[in-house]
Amino acid sequence: MAEASKGGKNGAMRIDPALVRELAQLLSDNDLTEIEVEDGERRIKVKREAPATIAAASMAPFGQPAAPALSGPPVHAKEDLPSSAAPLPEEVTGHTVKSPMVGTAYLSAEPSAKPFIAVGDAVKPGDTLLIVEAMKVMNPITAPEGGVVKKIMVTDAQPVEFDQPLVVIG
Repeated sequence: MAEASKGGKNGAMRIDPALVRELAQLLSDNDLTEIEVEDGERRIKVKREAPATIAAASMAPFGQPAAPALSGPPVHAKEDLPSSAAPLPEEVTGHTVKSPMVGTAYLSAEPSAKPFIAVGDAVKPGDTLLIVEAMKVMNPITAPEGGVVKKIMVTDAQPVEFDQPLVVIG
């Protein structure tokens, strides 16, 4: 989409196709979704729709390359699913420990180490459940209460969002 302000004879719009192509190329080269240029009376804005992707961290800790960004499948409402779709998994009850920050969740202290917890493990208040790495800082996520680990809702090296459920303790 390109738009320009009016100018020239009789208010006709003057668009420089080479400039529009150059702006479109800048969008692609720099992974931008919008660029706008203003020159006196003339203003040109070029936009494009951004693809829906799940961004991965540029480099995983411990020197391992991160997985490439994945395109997510379209999300459908329950009514859109065919009737033969599998039933939803059973809801697990208990205390849900949520991520206090955006980052990458790790289930062990290092790639070859044993995970901090497994389903069925008993935990005490303050026990480390996993680590969330944010801005090169490893933040231990601890059990707020004692109980048994009922469900681990993330995988190792998975990007997590603020307030995303991580572990259920019952």
